[in-house]
Amino acid sequence: MANILIIGAGGVGRVAAFKAAMNNNIFKNITLASRTKSKCDAIAKDIKDKLGIEIKTYALDANKKENVIELIKKENIEIVCNVALPYQNLPIMHACIETSTAYLDTALAETEDNPDTYYDLQWALDEDFKKAHTMALLGCGFDPGVTSIMVKYAADYLLDEIEEVEIYDCNFGSHGRHFATNFDPEINLRELNLPGKYWENGEWKTTKPFEIQIKHNYPECGEATSILIWHEELESIVKHFPNLKSAKFYMCFSDEYLYHFNALKNVGMFSIEPIEICDGCKISPLQFLAKVLPDPQELVKNYKGKTNIGVIVKGKKDGADKKYYIYNICDHEKAITETGAHCVSYTTGVPAIIGCKLMAKKKWWDEGVKNVEEFDAKPFFEEMEKQGLPIKVVEIKE
Repeated sequence: MANILIIGAGGVGRVAAFKAAMNNNIFKNITLASRTKSKCDAIAKDIKDKLGIEIKTYALDANKKENVIELIKKENIEIVCNVALPYQNLPIMHACIETSTAYLDTALAETEDNPDTYYDLQWALDEDFKKAHTMALLGCGFDPGVTSIMVKYAADYLLDEIEEVEIYDCNFGSHGRHFATNFDPEINLRELNLPGKYWENGEWKTTKPFEIQIKHNYPECGEATSILIWHEELESIVKHFPNLKSAKFYMCFSDEYLYHFNALKNVGMFSIEPIEICDGCKISPLQFLAKVLPDPQELVKNYKGKTNIGVIVKGKKDGADKKYYIYNICDHEKAITETGAHCVSYTTGVPAIIGCKLMAKKKWWDEGVKNVEEFDAKPFFEEMEKQGLPIKVVEIKE
């Protein structure tokens, strides 16, 4: 049994809170905190109405570690599940170090003035977590998260040697809006505006944003244009599987999405440099755009269709070339019925709670700062089957 603090009350926080409540044999006390307490209260009410489980709620400015420390101590928290903005990762991690509390997040730390960030700032805290005799588990969403665990599963159970990794993420769902993001607009659009980057033959190679596009067939869903982008799990996968010859990440976008994306980019709406819009008032165009775009949680009203996220892993088994497609399909309407959040939130929030559960049970436990691919994939996949995100493994014959 563990006392868990979930920080963040967006769609992912909603899913994480629901799943923690569904696993109340592990999480005896659940606390949900966010800058806006009313969002936490709405989630708590839904959980009480649907599941009969009560959770505590708090207003929390997690940019200040002192606030997080105070709440950890007040509620005797043993695991912090951080699904807030990546800007808050580092202060929350430092709060966990000072209180010897286990930590988990779903995305790498970012700073507001630099979207081009890496795991270095978090990996640098490894010794601090060891001295505190606790653990930080980084990137335990879906991508990053499950995608890295898929690679680990292939390395341990399917292949003797992995040589190439290709990650494919496609949302085949429709929410009826001309242009919207499925999670925080500022974070989402900053990420997509970066140059593409991939690993090949022992070095990183970069491309212009959206320069490399391919047609890819997603199992059970169909073909979609997929664009090579930089995604953080590539960095940790390459670190933990140093013999990889190639590692790439592709995400698909509709023609309508790309039309609006390019138009907004061309007029400068993705700039993160603050501009003065009235006397004494400065805001970046991207921050302004984030306020104008629909709240991602509002998309649940009309969301239909599925997501397909998976990994193609190539390598050798008993000297022969082998290729496997490991993937998950999630249904928006089913996710919304269960938790009130669409698949993009569901596929992030469910793995986060699975990670917390495995840490609480000490099935995944090692002091220091860790990435998910450093642990055995089987217990995680077993939990995914139970928690609503079953994994499929298909050998590709060529």
